[in-house]
Amino acid sequence: MLYIIGLGLGDEKDITIRGLEAVKKCEKLYIESYTSLLSFGISKDGISTLEKLYGKPLTVADREMVEEKADDMLLEAREVDVAFLVVGDPFGATTHSDLVVRAKKLEVEVKVIYNASVMNAVGVCGLQLYRYGETVSLPFFTETWRPDSFYEKIQRNRGLGLHTLCLLDIRVKEPSLESLCRGKKQYEPPSFMTIGVAIDQLLEVEQLRGESAYNEDTLCVGFARLGSENQMVVAGSMKKLRTVDFGPPLHCLTIVGKTHPLEEEMLDFYKN
Repeated sequence: MLYIIGLGLGDEKDITIRGLEAVKKCEKLYIESYTSLLSFGISKDGISTLEKLYGKPLTVADREMVEEKADDMLLEAREVDVAFLVVGDPFGATTHSDLVVRAKKLEVEVKVIYNASVMNAVGVCGLQLYRYGETVSLPFFTETWRPDSFYEKIQRNRGLGLHTLCLLDIRVKEPSLESLCRGKKQYEPPSFMTIGVAIDQLLEVEQLRGESAYNEDTLCVGFARLGSENQMVVAGSMKKLRTVDFGPPLHCLTIVGKTHPLEEEMLDFYKN
């Protein structure tokens, strides 16, 4: 059996009772480390914290392993119980749907154990979840790569009066372009997009496109470390949020659409 288990958003205590019971019965444990992170990251100390709770060793599964070597893990799951641990909810990233498809093709039985994810935790600010449109991902811009495909989606959402959740890029164990050109992988240090960088990129694209999807006065909500004891939520214009220090990762951003009076009343609590 392959168990795909959501860990929630905060720390090691956010796993569900059902999830912890499944972990304890599995012979092999993997934790996915590139779509999101727990509050203590995927450091040596963080892994030891999880291993102490689970009572067994844990293997960190980076992007390369999941995308290129997942079949090795799936073949193990044909013989023994294997747990694949995901920060947030198992289906918060499309990669994990792909893993289920590959498992079924190999005739590996899969059981999913759900948990909280950023997709529903953003409800804390009072914006109603059913009034969100399509979620977008904002990648880090580089000197030669400045994609703007998210712009049309935000524009479409706002045209319908819907809110837009922007998931901000995280780069963990990413090979540098220079090393790939040399044929020998060397990895860049981890980097996590901040709300300030996200807004700078959004406004840069708006300036280039000039189609008035949003501007620096557009109301947004910035979130940091959702689900942790020190989570931070601030509502304000893009211009205002650029000046706020949201602290350590992870960050995400909602661009507000048309609001209901109750939503406005809740948002007022986060404007100061």
